[in-house]
Amino acid sequence: MNLALLFQDDFVATDTAVLTGRRLAHLHSVLKVAEGDLVPVGLVDGDIGTGRVVRLNDTEAVLQVELTTPPPAPLPMTLILAMPRPKMFRRVLQTCATLGVKDIWLINAYKVEKSFWQTPWLSDDNLRENMVLGLEQARDTHLPRLHVRKLFKPFVEDELPALLRNTRALVAHPGTSTPCPAHINEPATLCVGPEGGFIPYEVDKLTEAGCEAVHLGNRILRVETAVPVLVSRLFDACV
Repeated sequence: MNLALLFQDDFVATDTAVLTGRRLAHLHSVLKVAEGDLVPVGLVDGDIGTGRVVRLNDTEAVLQVELTTPPPAPLPMTLILAMPRPKMFRRVLQTCATLGVKDIWLINAYKVEKSFWQTPWLSDDNLRENMVLGLEQARDTHLPRLHVRKLFKPFVEDELPALLRNTRALVAHPGTSTPCPAHINEPATLCVGPEGGFIPYEVDKLTEAGCEAVHLGNRILRVETAVPVLVSRLFDACV
């Protein structure tokens, strides 16, 4: 936790916040703070700054908060992600939040097992927790927006064209002849398939909507590896 992310519910006064639970445990066991110490904090969807520990015990930490600095700029990118395996999904979500991806569309695909959609990691509480963990790692405060679409064809035909407008639209597809571009200076929409990739029909539908199929080389990567590699390749800010 490189930054303690604060929510409005944490504040008991304009400049005073109270931490409990996981964040309090981190202050005790990892940061080993004492009263009077400064810790990095940020207000969700707001500025970052410091919190001075004015009271600390086993049940709570009271911080006097000063927020003075805007968070890192978000990436100009939309991620279209086929639902990964549940254990992988939480890691990918944390990584996306850390990298600054703010617009994520979770979609279905032929190789996505139906059971994946039943995972508790898709609950609102678990989604928020994993995005918060990613933001705390990066010292960021802006929560990503996550949209779920469980029907592939209606999404690609009815919604995707508008998302692609005025962006560099790409679909990661091993075996295609075009390498993924590097260090682009324009907004991008990136489509990443499930383990095993999109099937040819799905790639055709994505390219019909306006995406360009690109590859990362001869190696086949897991989704949790491919996403950060692709994002890092596209944007200098993530390298």
